[in-house]
Amino acid sequence: MKQEERREQTIRQLLQATKELLQQRGCHAITLKDIMEQSELSKGAIFHYVKRKDEIFAWVLQDRLEETNRRFMEDVQASPVNFDGPMDVIARNLSALEDSEDITNKVLMYLLGKEDEPAIAEVLHHYYERSVDFSKQWIVSGQQHGVIDTSVDADKTAEMFVMLTLGLRVRTSLPHQQFTCTAEDLSAFMGNILKLKS
Repeated sequence: MKQEERREQTIRQLLQATKELLQQRGCHAITLKDIMEQSELSKGAIFHYVKRKDEIFAWVLQDRLEETNRRFMEDVQASPVNFDGPMDVIARNLSALEDSEDITNKVLMYLLGKEDEPAIAEVLHHYYERSVDFSKQWIVSGQQHGVIDTSVDADKTAEMFVMLTLGLRVRTSLPHQQFTCTAEDLSAFMGNILKLKS
C-alpha cells in the first residue's frame, strides 16, 4: 500500500472511530486512548498524524464541511438548472445544524471553548474561511447559471450566511430554550435574498 493510501485509510479509521465515540459521549469524555481502541490503530499510527484529540475533532468538522460541499455540487450538476434543487440541499443541511445531538455542533462548541490555543484558533479560522468560500462558490455558481440575481454581492452574502449558520449551531448548546426562528425560516430568508426576481 502506498504511503498516501495508508494515510487516507488511517485518517478514515480515525474519523469513523471518533464520530462513533462522539455519538456515544461528549468531546470532553473522549481520550486519545478511547480513539485508539475504537479505531483499532496503534498509538504509533495515530501519533504519526496527530498529537492531540483536538486535531482529530478538527478533522471531523472539516470532513462534514467538505461532505456538505460535495453533496451540494453533485446535486447542482445532476439536476436541471433551477433555484429550488440547490436551495433544497441548503435547507436540508440547515435543519441538521439545529440538532443539538449533531456531532459537528458538539465539536464546534468544544473547539470554540479552546479558541485561545493557537492551533485551535488556526483550525477555527480555516473552518470559517472555508465555509465562507464554499458559500460564495454556491452563490457565484447560481449567478453563472442565471438562477441567482447578479446584483447579490457574493462576498458579503456568503459571509452573512455563514454568520447566521454559526449562530444556529451555537444556539443548539443553549439548554431548554424555545425558539421562534427555525432553520426553515433561515432557509426561506436566504432564498428570498438569492432568488432571481421575475
